Amino acid sequence: MSLNQMFIQRSKVPQSELDLRLKRFYGYTDIYYPSWETAVIFSKVNLYYFTGTMQDGMLLIRKGSEPVLWVRRSIERALDESSFPCIKHMSSFRDAALNFEHKEDIIHTETENVPLAHWQRFRKHFPCRDAGSLDKQISLTRAVKSEYELSIMKDAGKKHARVLEELVPGILREGMSEAEFAAELYKVMVKEGHQGVIRFAMYDTEVVMGHMCFGESSIYPSYFDGPGGLYGMSAAVPVFASRERKLKKGDLVYVDVAFGSEGYHTDKTMTYVFGGKLPEDAVKIHKQCVEIQDRTAEMLKPGEIPENIYKKSMDGLDAGFIRNFMGFGERQAKFLGHGIGLHVDEWPVIAKGFKDPLQEGMVFALEPKKGIENIGMVGIENTFIVTPEGGQCITGGNKGLIQV
Repeated sequence: MSLNQMFIQRSKVPQSELDLRLKRFYGYTDIYYPSWETAVIFSKVNLYYFTGTMQDGMLLIRKGSEPVLWVRRSIERALDESSFPCIKHMSSFRDAALNFEHKEDIIHTETENVPLAHWQRFRKHFPCRDAGSLDKQISLTRAVKSEYELSIMKDAGKKHARVLEELVPGILREGMSEAEFAAELYKVMVKEGHQGVIRFAMYDTEVVMGHMCFGESSIYPSYFDGPGGLYGMSAAVPVFASRERKLKKGDLVYVDVAFGSEGYHTDKTMTYVFGGKLPEDAVKIHKQCVEIQDRTAEMLKPGEIPENIYKKSMDGLDAGFIRNFMGFGERQAKFLGHGIGLHVDEWPVIAKGFKDPLQEGMVFALEPKKGIENIGMVGIENTFIVTPEGGQCITGGNKGLIQV
């Protein structure tokens, strides 16, 4: 069997889409580093974004020259699934360096996620004095989604809504553990079109699907920088559901999971009440979180400033409500929403310090939530596209606390 016969034909990211992304990247890099000469991209998610394939290699970009995707493994797969115009094989950085004629003072790269040892191996063959950061330029480039990207995310959001709003109630049963629920939910999500993995940009962050918790488990301390928590499997695996916590009547069920499709994600949180009722105070708090989401979404318009949106949304909240809002106890997230795309956590963030105006086509997950002692985390999360009319929700309209 030939290699051509072995390959499965998949749809490619159009070359016009890749050209547009590089053009925008050049524009932002020229603004921040007018004298830049060379940029190199190593991380697999960014390689996919700029080239349409995810391989072991690097994208070498030189001002005034055709960018080259150098692939260590697998060149065959890269050529099969990518429409990028220039793809070459290398056994090591040495091969690519044979085409590199000038010593650079600074080479720009992804300083947030390139290991020092990897950079040193590269620098051995591409000598330079220092590394310049490309992180903001790449984040700016990726922040505004094209119609091609939005179509993928809208499809993911539709499937996400179906799973959490329609299918989860049929999975829940008394006595099942969080881990059993998570395993069954994973199977359902993959069947409905989930890609099987989700990706975060935060350094050294492991997440399987998200948080799937019963009752007070959703407010248990966690290193994850978000409002919810979870017991986890063990001290060694704190990011997955627990085998010990079993579902019982009257429990609040908290499901905060991302849905991935063709690399892109939507983020959604839905809550359920299993076989009973919550106290009226808890229901009231939940409804207030939903109102905060809706008010914040109305402000997701081009030209709005993220930190102003955050301030307007937070200013009307009284001190009693703010206690345990966006977390529980001393653990409170300092944001109301985050950009989302090829990573669940993207730039920008609805938080203090983010001053660049929103642009049409940016996508945010808004997640106002509040922890309640002995009950768990109430609130909601949905994914919204920035439009001139405000945030367009693409992950369904159910307000949560679904009775099961």
